[in-house]
Amino acid sequence: MIVAKNLTMHYGATIALSDASFTAADKQVMGLLGPNGAGKTTSMNIITTQIVPTSGTATVDDFDIIKHPIEIRRILGYLPENAPVYNEMQVDEYLQFVAKGRQVHEAKIQGRLDWCVEATGIKGVYKRIIGELSRGYRQRVGLAQALVHDPDVLILDEPTAGLDPVQIIGIRKLIRDLSREKTIIFSTHILQEAQATSDKIVIISEGRIIADGTADELREKAGGGSMVRLTVDGNPDDIEKALRDIDGLRALRQDPTSISGAACFAIEADPGVDLVEKVSDKVQENNWKVREFTPHSLTLEETFISLIKESRRMAG
Repeated sequence: MIVAKNLTMHYGATIALSDASFTAADKQVMGLLGPNGAGKTTSMNIITTQIVPTSGTATVDDFDIIKHPIEIRRILGYLPENAPVYNEMQVDEYLQFVAKGRQVHEAKIQGRLDWCVEATGIKGVYKRIIGELSRGYRQRVGLAQALVHDPDVLILDEPTAGLDPVQIIGIRKLIRDLSREKTIIFSTHILQEAQATSDKIVIISEGRIIADGTADELREKAGGGSMVRLTVDGNPDDIEKALRDIDGLRALRQDPTSISGAACFAIEADPGVDLVEKVSDKVQENNWKVREFTPHSLTLEETFISLIKESRRMAG
């Protein structure tokens, strides 16, 4: 449904996006994950035909962003990072205005408004002035305007920004429900958000796409090796020094533990290394009293950090 090829965007000497390529399949939720300033919003502005890339191209349902911007806008709903609302209008007036601007048939407008109001949870503020609403409610009104014409594709830039935990859960469920009929790309810098909602995650850093796949696939790309969590009694500095002698050690991190007099370490090794055996040898050599010794899967946060570090190392 969405194919981006080698997108590059320069603002003078600043490179906001560099040779970025990604795809989102039909009826798939794709999370665009990256730190602030990574290039997420630039990517979305290009896909939604708000700006023209310096080079590269993209298609939405086979429509080219350069040749067919009007056709793309007809089938696309867009929620920018800052909700595009008119603060002096009432919510109902604003959504009616958007529906007419989107050329929704007159006979269908009320039905679409009723559905959007219910789906986004804004019934209680439907007759309120938008400027009087909280940021969370303005965000939900912005989501309603993106849905009012029943688009095939949804582009959501930080859709849960400003929402409380209950509202966030509601928007997550809405996104998952909508994905049965729509292709959705949403951006976020929150790891848990991407993991909870996405079928596929694309990680972007410093304007470059550095990885994409499911959470499990990203963990594999981040390491492919093994990881062990070890908690033993003893001096943390002495334990760390001994563990750093392990051949094939990729990463070693001390984690907090509630056990008095003990030290906890997350130990990661390169592919092909029998980490369990090597750590066991260290335990026996040093006669450590073991409190915990378990294989440990990379969290999405650890995966993200690992991929970012590797990308920056390769870049130089």
